Amino acid sequence: MTNLPVIVSFGGYNAAGRSSFHQAYQRMVLESLSLKKQEETILGLAVMMGRLSVQNDGFITAQGKQDSAVEVLNQLSQEIRDNTLIRPIGSEFFDVNRVPKREKIPLGNTEYHSLQFLLTKRKLPTELPKYWKISDASERYARIDLSSAADIYVDSHTVSSVQSAGQLPQGFDPASMYNSRFHPRALQLAIIGASDAVNASGLDWDVVLQHVAPDQISSYSSSVMSQLDGAGYGGLLQARLNGERISTKQLPLGMGSMVSDFVNAYVIGNLGSTGSISGACASFLYNLNAGIEDIRSGRSRIAVISSSEAPILPEVIEGYNAMGALATVDKLKRLDGGFDLRRSSRPFGDNCGFVIAESTQHIVLMDDELALALGAQIHGSVADVFINADGYKKSISAPGPGNYLTLAKAVASMRSLLGDEALMKRSFIQAHGSSTPQNRVTESRILDRVAETFGISSWPITAVKAFVGHSLGPASGDQLVNSLGIFNQGILPGIKTIDSIAEDVEAERLSFACHDRQLDHPMDVVFLNSKGFGGNNATASVLSPQMTTKMLTKRHGERAMSNYKDKLEATQEQANGYHESYLRGDYRVKYHFGEQMLAEDQIELDDEHIQLPKYGKAIDLSDKNPYSDMLD
Repeated sequence: MTNLPVIVSFGGYNAAGRSSFHQAYQRMVLESLSLKKQEETILGLAVMMGRLSVQNDGFITAQGKQDSAVEVLNQLSQEIRDNTLIRPIGSEFFDVNRVPKREKIPLGNTEYHSLQFLLTKRKLPTELPKYWKISDASERYARIDLSSAADIYVDSHTVSSVQSAGQLPQGFDPASMYNSRFHPRALQLAIIGASDAVNASGLDWDVVLQHVAPDQISSYSSSVMSQLDGAGYGGLLQARLNGERISTKQLPLGMGSMVSDFVNAYVIGNLGSTGSISGACASFLYNLNAGIEDIRSGRSRIAVISSSEAPILPEVIEGYNAMGALATVDKLKRLDGGFDLRRSSRPFGDNCGFVIAESTQHIVLMDDELALALGAQIHGSVADVFINADGYKKSISAPGPGNYLTLAKAVASMRSLLGDEALMKRSFIQAHGSSTPQNRVTESRILDRVAETFGISSWPITAVKAFVGHSLGPASGDQLVNSLGIFNQGILPGIKTIDSIAEDVEAERLSFACHDRQLDHPMDVVFLNSKGFGGNNATASVLSPQMTTKMLTKRHGERAMSNYKDKLEATQEQANGYHESYLRGDYRVKYHFGEQMLAEDQIELDDEHIQLPKYGKAIDLSDKNPYSDMLD
């Protein structure tokens, strides 16, 4: 019987805040929440952003004044709203009005003038340019005459045409949460995001390790752009041009696979399968597919899936802008005569490009039997991930037929599992919704045609990039954690950055909304759709916690579920304790640098087993080779 990959925890950060306990989701639907939920969301963000501390059940604001929760909400609510989600790029990244650049200036001899300059002799280059004529000016200085034209470069600056991004909440600094020296920002995000997911599980990770063999844990994560800031590849490539030395850490820490390595080495101590699969904007789903295949087959009992990206850099922005992919100030002005940077991302509306964003998203999967045995929380389950390329293409960036395959296969699979009624009445779509004119046409056509094929009408559509922008690798992780919030609270986020659907969007059988919608019944399944650059298409089917519980009850029986519920109470109490501590500013970041390392002499080895300390079960070496019958 195939194992079911159950989502037992999730965590991370994006422009809406912390993912665990649906905090980021609640920021996106803030206006539609109860007053109590609004209070929790604003207070949690205020603590994250350094605007508030909690002492003796009182709230200390940044001004040092102790207030009640209601007073804090009145003071800080608008400030918190203004400094979360998509907004103008903050100066902590770079000054959009003074982006550093170098100007090339031609100098040298012409028929009208010549150029001479003095240079200290110790600054003379090792190899002199051919067009330099040098003579002594003094004991210390040399006189240089340019015998032909030459170019020099001078420091200058320019104004960025792209001025908005999906940034972590203002004032929240990942580097300050642990000893992050020399770590590129994406690796900082990986550490704090993975810690959030592990802590939010409510399970003691050391206890979890007693229930599995060391090779029964998988971890898959990637970063599409690698680490391009100064601590990674950006510093590596710029060092000599800037007259600096390359450090010992820039090359290894710049690798795109390092976000997976950091989670393994410093958060979960993984000894099992690991990998870093890159599929452009579908990367999270590519890694998710690897994890669920491990659990389905029984190769792993636990899979930690994630992606982390920190691309808010002038060079990355300029690169995507050169492709015409980003929403610029001028383009936004041409759309509506003015511009509101908080509405830069407009999926399926009159739009002009996507908005770059940073994010880190992590989920913990377990096979259904282990989840019940440990009393793990059930937030849903991953039924399928389908991946298809586009085939022959004229342009690597152009859309193709692959997304028809992934979405149609996902919908057909769920029809087989849940039936037509669930598909037509209790499913919804998390659209890729990148906010480009091409995407709104091509993706809406795919969604509408698949809906027609399977008899679906008024298919609810939401698009999380309207709130947090396009985080590249983790983009589908943003979709997933948002969907878990929808399952939990029954509010479908509207695409609130648009006034109406664009005229060229095909939506005969699709249901878009520009405002939040309170669902009148629980949803059974969400389809996460991703259309990646280069023809990397993926669609995942994620089942609701209610449907997952129904399936587990049928498989394991009422008695097993009753025993599970008894264990679940302790897990939820532990998880809630973490949530309460976080709201007080205690983030409990796990960073086990140089801790709990295993020495080789601690490994017990024979021809059938490998036993490692801390693990309750040994690695089995006695498995029969699957090709043995070919030699019998």
